[in-house]
Amino acid sequence: MKCPVCASDCVKSARDILSTLPTVFLPCAECSIRMLDKRLPLPSMDYGEPCSCGKRFIDEVFAHIWVVMVEEGDLKKTDPLIAAGSPLIHPGFAMDRPPFLPEKSLVLLSSRVTKKTAERLMREVPELRGVVRTGDFVPGLAAADGNTVPRVYELLAGCDVRADVFPLATGPLVMYKQQSLVHIEFPRAGYPKIRSVQQRVGSPPVPYFIDACSGVGTLGLTAACLGVPRVVMNDAWYASAFWSAFNLEVNREYLFVGRIRIFEQVEDMAKHPVVKEPVKIAETEGDQVIEVYQGDFRELPRILAPGLVPLTALDLFEKKDAAATAKIRKEWLDRAGGEVFIP
Repeated sequence: MKCPVCASDCVKSARDILSTLPTVFLPCAECSIRMLDKRLPLPSMDYGEPCSCGKRFIDEVFAHIWVVMVEEGDLKKTDPLIAAGSPLIHPGFAMDRPPFLPEKSLVLLSSRVTKKTAERLMREVPELRGVVRTGDFVPGLAAADGNTVPRVYELLAGCDVRADVFPLATGPLVMYKQQSLVHIEFPRAGYPKIRSVQQRVGSPPVPYFIDACSGVGTLGLTAACLGVPRVVMNDAWYASAFWSAFNLEVNREYLFVGRIRIFEQVEDMAKHPVVKEPVKIAETEGDQVIEVYQGDFRELPRILAPGLVPLTALDLFEKKDAAATAKIRKEWLDRAGGEVFIP
């Protein structure tokens, strides 16, 4: 599959990604391991090279990154290893031990890195697939207020498209995203949001599921993979809506669909990053009807299928604000009916 960011073949189907999982981060018999305290600076300006198998322990990869950043002046020799940034593994899933990284398996998020350093890192650290400069904010829409001006991180070098893998009773779900444009939600042990959807969808599954604030589509596609015959995913932020549509294609082998039609390209959607009135981005044909919209979730009830009682997931930014969440939930029930849950 062609990557919409770098136009290379770094995006693969769910089946291809899943075929690598048993061994992708496991060492060979020759791999070495050096555990480093991330709260301290590196003891010396050196690092181990990748093994002959092409993998390297994650701490050694970070030592290499730290050395380059010190040499370029982005860090001081007294800075701890963790100051280099945060690693996001590709593909990401809940792991019980630190990984040995193959080529192109790490996106670096860093507030300290410069473009010059990022380009050098991409040349010299084979495990990197992209380097992103972060800020002290959440990228994309950080509130349900559609009038908010979104802010995003900056992709400095490489490609920041990566996948997370979520286990389902019907088989794993693979979700891609461009990490500089959407908030970080790395798979957590136990996968609580996925479990919440599985419990609510039930067996046999509910007839109609709405992922009203879909992000890149994880909850909506979970419902679809569990056999819900009609699913709607929606997000006001263009990057989230686009990747919801893209992830339909990635996981199509596990859905009861024939044709998938995507109506909008990401370049065109970026010209209208936040949309109020729902615009259809993608739809499927087949035994399952799955639709993706970009728009304010408050406007979604008027275009929902008549005569069907929906189960709605409201994965809100305001979850910690009980009063605001209760108000939004009531407004949705008054207009759309059915059942609502906060995952």
